[in-house]
Amino acid sequence: MTVVGPFGLSVRDQALEADVQTGLAAVEAGLLDATKSEVPFITEAAQHLVRAGGKRFRPLLVMLAAQFGDPYAPGVVPAAVVVELTHLATLYHDDVMDEAAVRRGVDSANARWGNSVAVLTGDFLFARASHILADLGPEAVRIQAEAFERLVTGQILETAGPRDGRDPVAHYLDVIGGKTGSLIAVSGRFGAMMSGADETVVDILTQYGERLGVAFQLADDVLDIASDSHESGKTPGTDLREGIPTLPVLLLRAQAAAHGLPDDLALVELLDGDLADDARHAEALCRLRAHPALEQARRDTVRYAEEARSTLTPLPECYAKAALVELCDAVVHRAG
Repeated sequence: MTVVGPFGLSVRDQALEADVQTGLAAVEAGLLDATKSEVPFITEAAQHLVRAGGKRFRPLLVMLAAQFGDPYAPGVVPAAVVVELTHLATLYHDDVMDEAAVRRGVDSANARWGNSVAVLTGDFLFARASHILADLGPEAVRIQAEAFERLVTGQILETAGPRDGRDPVAHYLDVIGGKTGSLIAVSGRFGAMMSGADETVVDILTQYGERLGVAFQLADDVLDIASDSHESGKTPGTDLREGIPTLPVLLLRAQAAAHGLPDDLALVELLDGDLADDARHAEALCRLRAHPALEQARRDTVRYAEEARSTLTPLPECYAKAALVELCDAVVHRAG
């Protein structure tokens, strides 16, 4: 049993381990190659987040999905590079929108070079992803375009907020289905499709990725409130301080609106105040950790992870399927 990929995923078969490790190494080389430019400054900016590392969650899913066909098919690694380049590009843009100073333990591109360079570098990565896609065929281009449309739509919906009368929690789940679920779904789809797997398998792994992607984001929401910095690698309450809506906060607001309990209303008032103040921020974190909304968010995370797991049922029993099941367990474990 060897630990590979994000969350300490364990692979219980030497052949599968070798395939995954070889594939991820090839993806890493592909990312560096795709981010090279004749202009040294563009190379430096484009490789900034590549070299900072990351979970490589999406390429890992591509590699595991490819096990249901020919994992050595020529389109598998380029497809994994495409999804990771797209993900990286969105991080450059997200950091500008969020005015983030740090990403993956290093200065964000916008903090280092300014917003214009960060936005244009993200655009450069999208262009390179499109260039690789063109060699994978028109169907791959169409799939990626649809996923990218969903991703951008999710971001716009998040920025615009729910329309009048729309349940904010339902709106939020739509947002993360687009922002996070869409690209993780494509990871499963590309891995299966490029390996020549049966169309039924392709559909199953697409649905799996969609549900796992939502669970993945909900686990992050829980971590933002519940973890310490040692567990999560990020400062607790970062989203809270920046006023980014997450599921525990949205559930709290829904409960306060529905029942009007004084403690809930007081906590909502605290969250609506200035959380740049360290004392107020610490109090808000402490009270949210003790609130039933956090446990409800954990249950919702488990529900989506279980839905992802259940979609795998028709697949043949094999080590790759066991690894995909373990990814569901790992996401739930992150949420406590």
